Amino acid sequence: FCVVVQVLFCLKMGNMESDDKFGFVVMDGNGALFTTLSGSTRELLHKLSYDHPKKLGSGLQAARMSYLVHMEMLDSYLSKIGALATQYYINPLTGQPNVTGLILAGSSDVQVQLMKLGLFDHRLVAKLVNVVEVSYGVENGFNQAIEQLSDILANGKYTRERYLMDMYFGEVRKRPGKYVFGVDGTMNVLESKPGAVKTLIVWDNLDINRYVMKNSLTGETVIKYLNKEQEGNTENYKDLDVEEKMPLLEWLANENRRFGCAPELVTNKSWESYQFCKGFEGIGAILDNRIALGDGEDT
Repeated sequence: FCVVVQVLFCLKMGNMESDDKFGFVVMDGNGALFTTLSGSTRELLHKLSYDHPKKLGSGLQAARMSYLVHMEMLDSYLSKIGALATQYYINPLTGQPNVTGLILAGSSDVQVQLMKLGLFDHRLVAKLVNVVEVSYGVENGFNQAIEQLSDILANGKYTRERYLMDMYFGEVRKRPGKYVFGVDGTMNVLESKPGAVKTLIVWDNLDINRYVMKNSLTGETVIKYLNKEQEGNTENYKDLDVEEKMPLLEWLANENRRFGCAPELVTNKSWESYQFCKGFEGIGAILDNRIALGDGEDT
């Protein structure tokens, strides 16, 4: 293995000004790059190259030997990545991570092997922002990873998002927890229990519209929240005339004074926020401790 120590370099990245420092490990089958990004300043810490084993002749026996040598060298390469990550992203004085978050980027095969073999320090696993697959290695892969995650890395947004997700999933883990999730559950509490919601969390790309409809037979006003798929189902409009249609995210922003809380927007780019958007419908709320849900209401 050849470890090349590089010098500090800086590069302007538009509006990415933040005090948060993120660590990046970019890796593929040819080498690994260890860097940090703080605002618009990048620091290249180490570059590790992987020397592929030479072919050991021809024939079945030689192929087996080549495979064994390759696996031994790969294990050593992955162990070196894990050790260098600990060396550069753990403060030796405090024993704690020295970065706000950590991003693994590169070949998915290498990433899977690294995590599967348990070669990554558990203190750094807790700091993982995301694991992204990029088409390139080393410097070009670093640029691609930044581009993919630019909206969450900019202006300290990750710190706020991590704080919100920690609070929300902290309530989810409690029994009972003071939280609601999903469109129906969240909107029911907002509409029926003013002041009950302490923190309203919404995916910034929530693709749901709020409909105000009137039943053509009874004259009753009906409120529905429909995603794209549901909008294509004619059963959702049976005997109903649409009087108003508005993106739910926009409606929540307009009505924040009535509910006493403005929506806190999150991306789906971190592990926690991706789980929130995928498994919790991208909308949920932390409830005020002084407000209790009635019997039979799900949280």
